Amino acid sequence: MAVSKTVVVHRATVGSNPTLSAAAPLAPQRRAVFQPLPMTHTTLLDTATLAAHLDDPDWVVLDCRFDLANTSWGEAEYAAAHLPGAACAHLDRDLSGPLTGANGRHPLPDPAALAARLGQWGIGPRTQVVAYDQDTGMYAARLWWLLRWLGHPAVAVLAGGWAQWQREARPTTTAVPRRAPADFTPRPQPRLAAEAAEVGRLRADPTYRLIDVRVFERFRGEWEPLDPVAGHIPGAVNFSIKQAFTPAAAWLPPVELRAKLLARLGGVPPERAVLYCGSGVTAAQGVLAFEHAGLPGARIYPGSWSEWIADPAHPIATGGE
Repeated sequence: MAVSKTVVVHRATVGSNPTLSAAAPLAPQRRAVFQPLPMTHTTLLDTATLAAHLDDPDWVVLDCRFDLANTSWGEAEYAAAHLPGAACAHLDRDLSGPLTGANGRHPLPDPAALAARLGQWGIGPRTQVVAYDQDTGMYAARLWWLLRWLGHPAVAVLAGGWAQWQREARPTTTAVPRRAPADFTPRPQPRLAAEAAEVGRLRADPTYRLIDVRVFERFRGEWEPLDPVAGHIPGAVNFSIKQAFTPAAAWLPPVELRAKLLARLGGVPPERAVLYCGSGVTAAQGVLAFEHAGLPGARIYPGSWSEWIADPAHPIATGGE
């Protein structure tokens, strides 16, 4: 029987970051408490429900289609056709902050700048937001998580996205909506995110669970298409987000998905789980999976692998868990 091996590589022997000391105390975590408006949708939304609300002035739809290998693809697809009333949200320009070389490939945007953009899209305190992308919701989940991060829980991801909408021959348009701006007041929820220093501490704490949602080949360090260093954060376990879907790319039923996630948690409560990916985008989809499964409270490490490896003091691992 082949036995997978985990190789931990410490890339700095002097001048290590003192904030990563195992002796540093872990701050107590509290689950973020959301109070959605009556009749709001906060996880996944089906196409029939959205179709019934396309003309609802209290609903805002955002097209989040994107391609990491071709960053203009989503905008081009939006210009060719999109859901009626939908505005275009660009991952790099609208849903990420400036790059510094040390903060990962998709750092979080400045809360004030994001709030201003949300207001420009017509999102106010009583707006139901629906985000969609080309299919499984990876990019739409980024917007979903960001809105929750700013204290707006009335946001859902369209299950099946653009692909499902087209399969059902539902209406599309090329018209760009004109919507009056709204006053979006952010109510930041910092508890939803974990910073690198905290990840450095909790990764070795058995009362927490650090979960890498990238595919297993990237976790093991066998294949890395996006970042200059391959591997994973030592102490992490792997749950590829692909495991949250059927072979037909539909979300698993909540009961089935819950069983899979509980197995990965290994007795750790979901609010003590921290998810990461390559740059913090798929990790948000992982949190959506937890919420869909009825396991609220999971957090993300926004900088994820691309930020972790930018600091030579951070150890890396290859191989299995």
